[in-house]
Amino acid sequence: MSAVIRVDSAALKLTGPDGVAIACTIGRAGACSAADKREGDGMTPLGAWPIRTVLFRSGRSMPPPGMRLPWRWVRPADGWSDGPDDPHYNRPVVHPHCHSAERLERDDGLYDVIVVLGHNDDPPITGLGSAIFLHCSEGRPTEGCVAIEKHALLGLLEQLRPGDAVEII
Repeated sequence: MSAVIRVDSAALKLTGPDGVAIACTIGRAGACSAADKREGDGMTPLGAWPIRTVLFRSGRSMPPPGMRLPWRWVRPADGWSDGPDDPHYNRPVVHPHCHSAERLERDDGLYDVIVVLGHNDDPPITGLGSAIFLHCSEGRPTEGCVAIEKHALLGLLEQLRPGDAVEII
């Protein structure tokens, strides 16, 4: 796994494969070791997380030309389980869902582009954090994800390949 994207959680800078540093936001409560990450704590987990896939909101974003990562469109019923009591914890789900799950189709622009990171997913351990994404920023801290401006995120996607990762330090 090559960690081609590096996130400096103290400096709030994301550096892409081209070496360009971009301002980013992280969790509202800062960053913590992956072992200390807990559901709902607002912390961004430190570590190297493989890029799993990219999700695009139709009508608001689209894959940049030449993008090599796997991707799909977000559908209106798409969600992501964040319920520690859910057998599908930290997995994509379809709404209506009988456990807690956030909706991926949002009114704001935060999830216009979602890069799904492989944090706590192989296998997911209940309560150790879910839905850790690289997504669009609106200038405020996240619930535990890393976020950058949409135009920067789309530019970054052009540089990535399957097997790449995001390293949060």
